[in-house]
Amino acid sequence: MTNKISYRLYATILDAFWNYLNSDVIYNRYWGFSDNPPHTEDEFQQKQFQELIDRINRKPFDSEKADRGTCFNELVDALIEHRKPKDVEVERVADDKNAVWYRAIYNNRTFSFPVSLCCEFADYFKGALTQIRVEAVLPTAYGNVLVYGLIDELMPTTVHDIKTTGSYTVGKFKDHHQHLVYPYALMQNGSDVRTFEYNIVEFNKGGYVVDTYTETYVFNPERDIPILTNHCEEFIRFLEENRELITDTKIFGLE
Repeated sequence: MTNKISYRLYATILDAFWNYLNSDVIYNRYWGFSDNPPHTEDEFQQKQFQELIDRINRKPFDSEKADRGTCFNELVDALIEHRKPKDVEVERVADDKNAVWYRAIYNNRTFSFPVSLCCEFADYFKGALTQIRVEAVLPTAYGNVLVYGLIDELMPTTVHDIKTTGSYTVGKFKDHHQHLVYPYALMQNGSDVRTFEYNIVEFNKGGYVVDTYTETYVFNPERDIPILTNHCEEFIRFLEENRELITDTKIFGLE
């Protein structure tokens, strides 16, 4: 059966694998010049390996950074769709400088976002379709791979992914895979939307906005499909080498 799906890979698990492959680069970026790093390079690589296995196995994890991003995204989506946020308790508050904030409680954590920031994002995405699941079959040397993911905001001519970060550097998301997977999946389903934006908010440790940024990528099938295919094939080799550690068999095309 030629249509059999051999593997199911979502965009952010491809990112997690890329981080594992480049653990030495990441280590040196953060601790290369430290006299007292929290891990040796080998320990950090092992930590990255275990985190990747845990992600593959969908082991629950608790992350304030991830919750902040989810909460902000939901507030923006609610404004776009003129509805109440889901799973978020929210109230408008003013501080002593008369700035207006959304105080939002999500997953038992409290976050504050400037109303002006949320409205700026919602206005930018006016009319967007939100949280759109896309998928497509990618042929590889190891069989058909279903690549899939969730588009934050889909506009008529652009795909958008909202990112929140505690530290931003130019090109931070150039090695991520949403800007490969999502346009590929859309094209395979008859929607030729090649322009992709990461719309980024940088927060400081106190939770205040530092700045906003945009990274734009244009999907080039001749260049980008081989890149995506090669990365998927490398990941498949890793999966097969470590199959005994993988308990969630959905990634192997099984339900």
